[in-house]
Amino acid sequence: MLALARKVNQSIVIGNDVEVTILEIKGDQIKIGINAPKNVPIYRKEIYTQIQEENKSAVQEVDLEKIRNLFERKE
Repeated sequence: MLALARKVNQSIVIGNDVEVTILEIKGDQIKIGINAPKNVPIYRKEIYTQIQEENKSAVQEVDLEKIRNLFERKE
């Protein structure tokens, strides 16, 4: 993990098109702004983890035999 020190109104750039700016610091909370293209999904970590878990459970519920039948050649 890369750790960087930034002050209010300072930024970091990720890749070529994502900019993260420190907007405000109050006690133990930091407000950040993220400027990224619309096609780049941005989630809080706890929401991202929840989405991943939901996706895993959805895959486990899939009936593979029904999917195979969808793609079988009808002769």
